[in-house]
Amino acid sequence: MPAMEPLHTLRAGVLEVAIHQSGPADGPPVFLMHGFPYDIHAYAEVSPLLAQAGCRVVVPYLRGFGPTRFLSPATPRSGEQAALGADLLALLDALRVPRAVLAGYDWGGRAACVVAALWPDRCAGLVSYNSYNLQHIARAMEPDTPANEHRLWYQYYFHSERGRAGLAQHRRALTRLLWQLWSPSWRFDDASFERSAAAFDNPDFVEVVIHSYRHRFGLVPGDPAYAAIERQLAAQPPIAVPTISFDGGDDGVREPAPAEAFAHRFTGARSHRIVPGVGHNMPQEVPRVFADAVLELVRSSR
Repeated sequence: MPAMEPLHTLRAGVLEVAIHQSGPADGPPVFLMHGFPYDIHAYAEVSPLLAQAGCRVVVPYLRGFGPTRFLSPATPRSGEQAALGADLLALLDALRVPRAVLAGYDWGGRAACVVAALWPDRCAGLVSYNSYNLQHIARAMEPDTPANEHRLWYQYYFHSERGRAGLAQHRRALTRLLWQLWSPSWRFDDASFERSAAAFDNPDFVEVVIHSYRHRFGLVPGDPAYAAIERQLAAQPPIAVPTISFDGGDDGVREPAPAEAFAHRFTGARSHRIVPGVGHNMPQEVPRVFADAVLELVRSSR
C-alpha cells in the first residue's frame, strides 16, 4: 500500500490540519474521515478510485493524529463528538467547499454524522459505518448486555489513570491489539500497521483519546466552545440527507444491526447494508465496496 503523499496543511478552526488531496479541483467534493486508532491510510485504496472517477477527494488527519496540530496550547485537547464535527465544518469552510459527500467510520463517521445532522445543507450525501453514529451521552451509563460490555473493555480502561498511562507507554502494542480484535478476519501486515501507527506519535494523541472516551460517558466536561453543539446533539437529531449506512459482519466493536434498528434516526432516503467478513476498518478492508457507495451518492446528488 503506497503512502498517501504529499500532504497539504491549512488553518481550519482551532487546528492546522494536514490533508491529502487528489482528483480534479473542480470535481464533486468528497471528504473521507478516518477513525481511532487508524489514520488517513485507511483510504489509501479508496481515494484513487474516487479520484479516477472525477471526484475531488480530501482526506484529513483528525485532531490528535499525524501532522495535524492545535494552533494554541490553551485550546482544550477535547475528543468529544461536537469537536470532531466542528473540525469538519471548519475544514469545509477553509477549503471553501459549500457542499460535499461525507464518508467515514468510527470517530470520522461520527464527525460526518454531526455535520449531516446539524448542517445538512453542507452534506450532499452521507456514508456512515455503524449507521447513526451520534453518542447519546445522557444514557451512556446505562448498562448494556454482557457481550457488548466485553467489547468495550478498552473504553473503561481509558477511564482510569492506569489506562492513560497504558496508552502512553504501550500505544503501538495497544492499538495493534485493537486492530486485531476489531477486524478478526482482516490479515493486515506489519508495514500497513506501522504506516498508520506513526500517526499516533502526535503529541496530543493520548490527551485527545482519553478525553473522548471519558466525555462520551459524562465523566469529564467538554470544551465550553462546543457546548451549544453538544446541546443540539443531546436531542439526538435526525439525519435527513441521503445516506448509505453499513455494518460489518465481523465487526469486533459493534454487532451488525438490521436497518430497522436505526430507521427512526433517518428521515431521508437511506440504504443499509451488512457486509459479510468485514471488521471495523471497512474502507481499508473492502475499499472497492466503500468507494462504490460514495460514488453512488455522488452521482445521485448531481
